[in-house]
Order: sequence, then C-alpha cells, then structure tokens
Amino acid sequence: MNVELLKEKIRNIPNFPYNGINFKDITPLLSSRNYLYILTEMLLEKYRNKGITKVIGIESRGFFMASILAYGLNAGFVPIRKSGKLPFECFERKYKKEYGEDVIQIHSDSLTADDIVLIHDDLLATGGTILAAYELVKSMGVKHIYVNFLVELTHLSGRCKLPENLDVSSIFKLDS
Repeated sequence: MNVELLKEKIRNIPNFPYNGINFKDITPLLSSRNYLYILTEMLLEKYRNKGITKVIGIESRGFFMASILAYGLNAGFVPIRKSGKLPFECFERKYKKEYGEDVIQIHSDSLTADDIVLIHDDLLATGGTILAAYELVKSMGVKHIYVNFLVELTHLSGRCKLPENLDVSSIFKLDS
C-alpha cells in the first residue's frame, strides 16, 4: 500500500485542543488492522537491524506505536511522561511547546550506557517536546539515539531544533 493512501487516513480536526491548532488524528490508522500492520512493518523494516535495545514512547500518543515497535524489535519499552505521572525517581526536562510550557520525566533507572534507543512520538510539530526528550535521553549516557515520528508538520520546522547529525525520520510529511 502506498504511503499517500495511508496519509489520507489521517483525520484533521480544526481548533483542537485549542483555537488555531489543527489536530492530526492518527486513530483511523491505528483502528484498522491493515493500516496498523502496514505502519508497523514500515517502521520495523527501518529499525530491525539497528541493534535497538529500548524504544521510548512520548506521552501519550507515542505510546501506541512505541510499545508495538519494542515488541517487534525484541527491545524494552520506556515511557516518557508528563511531570508527576511516573512513580519512581525521575530525571526531568522543562520545555516550551506551541501553546505553553511543560515538563517531561523518565525513570532514572530506565536506560544504561549500553542502550541503543529509538525515541518515538506520533507527531513532530514545533520540536519542543522531542528536543526535551532527546536531551533527557542523551543526558543518561546511552550509546546511540534514533528518533522517529508518524507525522511531521514540515511548515513548523520542528526538525531544525534537533542536532543535524541525529537520525530523524517520519513516515508522513504534511505541509499544514
């Protein structure tokens, strides 16, 4: 199946969660076993031979595919969550997003220097969340980091916030 046909299944919801935000709803892709299978296979094909030991999902929509990828790559799953949601000692990073400021956290014992990490989130917009997640993971001294998104909103230039030498990919690139 063509990536363009899958892209058409991403639903645009205007003014959600705030006026002026056009929410990209990926649930039509996830609710179809055929689309979900195709997405999973596309991602696994890209990362299957990279030696990934941990897949990190960013709260909350990043959890969906990250946990599936962890299973398919025979890797562990690690959540990055908003402040106060994880029950153990955490490292945290503050960041700005398109409509405010937030804090993300990761358990302090979830990564080691031997880990090769794939950070997955559903969407790259302005880049604040992923930059904070990348910096948080990098500060934990892992061996290597890959970053992946289902959707990239290219007009918001979020990719420009990340280091140029970082392996960043997205399946769907949208202009708006």
